Amino acid sequence: MRPQVIAARRLVVKIGSALLVGPQGLRVDWLRALAEDVAAARARGTDVVLVSSGSIALGRRVLDLPGGVLALEQSQAAAAVGQIRLARAYEEALAPHGVTTAQVLVTLEDTSDRRRYLNSRATMETLLSLGVVPIVNENDTVATDEIRFGDNDRLAAQIAVTIGADQLVLLSDVDGFYSANPKEDPSATRFDLVERITPAIEAMAGDPISGLSKGGMKTKLLAAMTAVAGGCAMAIMEGSVPRPLRALSEGADCTWFLPEGDPQVARKRWIAAMKPRGEVVVDAGAVQALQRGKSLLPAGVVRVNGSFGRGDPVSILGPDGAALGKGLVRYTAAEARAIAGHHSAEIMQILGYPGRAALLHRDDMVL
Repeated sequence: MRPQVIAARRLVVKIGSALLVGPQGLRVDWLRALAEDVAAARARGTDVVLVSSGSIALGRRVLDLPGGVLALEQSQAAAAVGQIRLARAYEEALAPHGVTTAQVLVTLEDTSDRRRYLNSRATMETLLSLGVVPIVNENDTVATDEIRFGDNDRLAAQIAVTIGADQLVLLSDVDGFYSANPKEDPSATRFDLVERITPAIEAMAGDPISGLSKGGMKTKLLAAMTAVAGGCAMAIMEGSVPRPLRALSEGADCTWFLPEGDPQVARKRWIAAMKPRGEVVVDAGAVQALQRGKSLLPAGVVRVNGSFGRGDPVSILGPDGAALGKGLVRYTAAEARAIAGHHSAEIMQILGYPGRAALLHRDDMVL
């Protein structure tokens, strides 16, 4: 069965530049209609994150830069000028609905480095818990080729996995995934549902898929592979219609890619497969708290073994040395040793700077 977007618990929506910016500039009416969709989703209790292109397209108009491919420095300058206008446009579109927005700029390094990944995830989780709609874009003003996603399809998929979203919608200029390029092959057919991404499905996207592929359907399929592996369903739909999310819920043409399990289960599998960099030994009270689904606080730690950095995987051991599970630690080994056995309120005094209450958060742990 096709997933229902109105049933999403946490939804990520990717908006392409062509949908947001037209020949006359920002498509204000379309954006206001999308804001109605976002407000309706928030009213249903759905967390919403928007991954939006458009900063370079807006900025190059302001700077009157020539058409065609821009030099890196020109693209970064256009992004710097356009990003502030993009953020303001979303703020003005959503404010009448009582929705607060936030700007979040990321690079590939922010999701590949575990420390930055945890920082990004914690920030996004906090924003969503406060009812905020984050507006995410690649940080084009500082990103160079080696630290770029290169397209917002894959960025959106990575954000969806990072925050444990259960649905990702790519608003595109095509109405789904086809067996061949419909512009070149009139016999090409659209898939309503892709239950599993097979080598045959990959071949239909064009050239063999690789991490260096850019543009078109290949990047969308790469995004789908990331999303479904993380337990997130993904849809590709033509997004230029007013209120595209409503249209999707009413049966608009699209392709849904089904997830491989639940996003939380997928995340737990990912953590469980990691090789530990150290050990955290806990007392009997902490064991009971962990079994009740609580986070591990410093007060429950009796010993820290090994050398590890923030965001590294560590084993959790009981008082008898028995393995209880693994988790991504929120402190370095030196910091963990310093605060072990102490209450969270004492962290500031011990370390000299404020820290997080939990040594291992329950969302970053598998028992």
